[in-house]
Amino acid sequence: MKQNNHLIVKTFLDTDAYKLHMQQAIFYHYKNVYVAAKFICRGKNFLGCYSNILYKQISMMKSLTLSHEEYLYMNSLPFFKKEYLHWLKKFRYNISQVKINNYHNQLHIHITGLWKEVILWEVPILSLISEIFHSNFHPKISSQNAVKYLDYKLIKFFKYTKNIDLSDLKIIDFGTRRRFSYDVQYSVIKRLKETFPFLIGSSNYHIARILKLKPFGTQAHEWFQAHQQISSNLKNSQIMALQTWLNQYQSHLSIALTDSITMDAFLNDFNLHFSSLYKGIRHDSGDPVQWGEKALRHYEKLGIDPFTKTLVFSDNLNFEKIISLYKKFHNRINVIFGIGTKLTCDIPYVEPLNIVIKLVTCNGKPVAKISDSPGKTFCLDKKFLKELYEAFKLPVKKY
Repeated sequence: MKQNNHLIVKTFLDTDAYKLHMQQAIFYHYKNVYVAAKFICRGKNFLGCYSNILYKQISMMKSLTLSHEEYLYMNSLPFFKKEYLHWLKKFRYNISQVKINNYHNQLHIHITGLWKEVILWEVPILSLISEIFHSNFHPKISSQNAVKYLDYKLIKFFKYTKNIDLSDLKIIDFGTRRRFSYDVQYSVIKRLKETFPFLIGSSNYHIARILKLKPFGTQAHEWFQAHQQISSNLKNSQIMALQTWLNQYQSHLSIALTDSITMDAFLNDFNLHFSSLYKGIRHDSGDPVQWGEKALRHYEKLGIDPFTKTLVFSDNLNFEKIISLYKKFHNRINVIFGIGTKLTCDIPYVEPLNIVIKLVTCNGKPVAKISDSPGKTFCLDKKFLKELYEAFKLPVKKY
C-alpha cells in the first residue's frame, strides 16, 4: 500500500472558500459554540484500511500556517476583516480534535471542538481520503490522463454548442473535496483557464490565487444546521442564519443555500427582506428544473425582477447537464454553474468516492439536514428530526 509520506495538503488555502467565509462569521458571532461532525461514506467502498495513512497526513497538517503571501491575498479581498485575519495567522490545526478508527474495514471519523476550529477540517480530510484512495487504487493514473479526457470532453462541448448563444455562460470549479488529487484539480483548472472562456473562478482559494481566478463561495449546510441549536426558536433558525450572514457580509457573498430544510421550507422564510438583499440562491439537491421554476415563481410573486438575481446550480453537474439547464433558464434569470467531481475526478475507469462530513451536534444537541434528494437527509436523532419536520410543517415522512 502506498504510504504517501509527503504532505499532500501543502498550503493553508488549499480548501473551499466557503469554509473561510463561514469561519469568519463564526469568529465574530459564535466564538464559543461547540460542535461535533461525523464522516459518512455513501458508497460501498471499504476505506478503513487507509486509516493509518490518513492519520499520518492529518498529523502533518499541524505544521500548516497562513503564509504572508496568503495573508496579503486574503487582506486584498473586500469582505475579510483584519481582526479575523490576524487570528487566522496564528491558527494551527489541532489534531486532538480528530478521532480516526478502522472498524471491520469501515473508516470512522469523529471531529469535536469549537466550531470556529472544527470547521476547517472537513475539506482537507475529504480531499485526503480521496487522494489516498485513488493513489492506491489507480497508481498509474496521473494528471495527464485527466487533462487528456478533459480535452476530449471540451471538443464534444464546443461541437454540441456551436449553434447556441453562450454569451451568458459562467462556470466555477467546485471540485476540491472529492478530487482525484491536488495535481489533477490544478492541471484541469489550469487547462480550462487556457482553453475555456466560460470558467470564471474556483471555490479553492489556493488555486484561485495562483491561477488568478476569482474565488467563489458563501455558506454550506452546516451554517443552517448549527443555527437549529443556536436559535432559541427552532422555527426561526433559518431566519436567524440568513440574517446573521447579512449582518456579517452585507452585500458581499450573498448567495443563500436553499436545501438544509428543503427548498419549500427555505422559501417560506426567504421573505421580501431576504429575497431583496441576497443576490441569489444555490441549488444542491432535488430536481434542478423544478427548483429553478420554484425560484422564478418566488421572485415574481414578490415583484422582484429575476434578472436582478442569480441561480447557482451545483448538484452533481457535468457539461451536458449544464448546457441543458443553461438553455432552460439563461433567458429568464442570471445563472452560474458550479461543477465539482465531474471536473476534478472525471477520468476513464475511475469511480469517484461518495463521501461527506456532516455536523451531528451543536452545543451537545442534535442537528439535521432535510434534503430535497432521497438519501441525503441526515440526522442521528430521530426525535429531533421529527421536531424539525413539525416545526417547519413538512409533509409527514418515516424518520
